[in-house]
Amino acid sequence: MFNFFSQLRFGVNELLWLSYLILNFTAVVLAYRFWGKGGLLSVVPLSIVLANIQVGKLMTLFGFDGITMGNIAFGGIYLASDILTENEGKHYSRKVVSLGFAAMLFTTFIMQIVLKINVSPDDKMQGALSAVFGFMPRLAISSVCGFAVSQSFDIWSYQFIRKFRPSYRDIWIRNNASTMISQILDNIVFSFLAFTGKYPLKTVIGIIFSTYLLKIVISLLDTPFVYIATLWKKQGKISD
Repeated sequence: MFNFFSQLRFGVNELLWLSYLILNFTAVVLAYRFWGKGGLLSVVPLSIVLANIQVGKLMTLFGFDGITMGNIAFGGIYLASDILTENEGKHYSRKVVSLGFAAMLFTTFIMQIVLKINVSPDDKMQGALSAVFGFMPRLAISSVCGFAVSQSFDIWSYQFIRKFRPSYRDIWIRNNASTMISQILDNIVFSFLAFTGKYPLKTVIGIIFSTYLLKIVISLLDTPFVYIATLWKKQGKISD
């Protein structure tokens, strides 16, 4: 335990990461504030596309190597899902799954067509686009599988916990318990499907554990935003 905490570092990467997290979660709750459930549902396709572009990048964060980008964008999806489940019902939160699924498949299909189009001699972007989107079909399949399993469980578990802890003050229990458990499923399914063969098994397992620890932090940090969104709903400040 001491060795774990002794490895923790905080620098420019961590500052940028936290800034991105706050900006992303603020954008999610503001989308709900000004555009209601439609605003949250519009956040989902954008977030899942961004997350799957970012997830191919490995970074060093808090002193640990091999952590994937994309966790914050995915965290925004879980935040949107939990806000919808809490305030609008499971009918709308289930749309998160179908919207994310459709957005990922559409983006992947379109970008594969774009990559197949012959470029002019002066083109300088094909290599960069291939590096980002050439790996995307595998990411899309992995992401859709992990996303569908984890989001479905997240919605079900949130509703299940709410039966026993229904009060406003217990939002933190519903939000964190449902998200933390569902993220285990997402991490295992996505990491093995996306990275097996691309990285050594040791790296894949490291990605699973390091990313999950990071997702726990993200889940804890998104809790105040769920409270804010729910308070706005109770006060009638949400535009529909």
